[in-house]
Amino acid sequence: MTRSRSARPLFRLAATAIVAVSVIPLSGCLYAQIPTDPPAVQEPTPTASDAPIDEPTGDLPAELTFAAGQELPATAYIEWGDGFMTADGWESVSPDDGNGGWTYGTTDGTCTAQFWQGVTPDVPVVPGDDSASSDAILGALLQSTTEEITGLATTGEFSYQVGGEGGVENRQVTGEDGERTWIIATRAFTATGVGLYVIVDCTGGDANGILAEVVERNAVVVTP
Repeated sequence: MTRSRSARPLFRLAATAIVAVSVIPLSGCLYAQIPTDPPAVQEPTPTASDAPIDEPTGDLPAELTFAAGQELPATAYIEWGDGFMTADGWESVSPDDGNGGWTYGTTDGTCTAQFWQGVTPDVPVVPGDDSASSDAILGALLQSTTEEITGLATTGEFSYQVGGEGGVENRQVTGEDGERTWIIATRAFTATGVGLYVIVDCTGGDANGILAEVVERNAVVVTP
């Protein structure tokens, strides 16, 4: 069963980014390219234009590619559908923390899936570019620049709507440290000013298989 967390307010990314980074070991080939000091975060500067602006309609796109994200109405509410609440093989590790985050773990103790959703005013997003802005969220989590993340990240997909057939494009990075493997997958929605991510962290488990289960059971739910 998948349940929506529609009563949840939207929270800022900055407070939870520190928590996420603290549990990720920065070592190995991937981490050698991540700077020690976090980059300065600058807010995007809006520019005036005389050109007419095409406002998105209230209809939702059939799938949420990065480009299709610009078709979302500014009032759209975007959240994770909670598919692990009653799922066999999963248990709550950290309930809703009041800052847009919660964590589930496999009952065998090998893997966790840390979810977050909220607004992104402290992330250097690129207006109109959900792909680069998703990389910016990864950069905030890994204390790196968007440009460095773009060279390392790959494009994946979340599920879209409960029971839906379309997908939600995301950006993700993978790292390893001995028997531990973690995958961070993020998506920014610049049309609405929000984002979400999941961190799959496994020790001795199949991180890719767990991510696939996370994606299958926990759809991104959009309400116009």
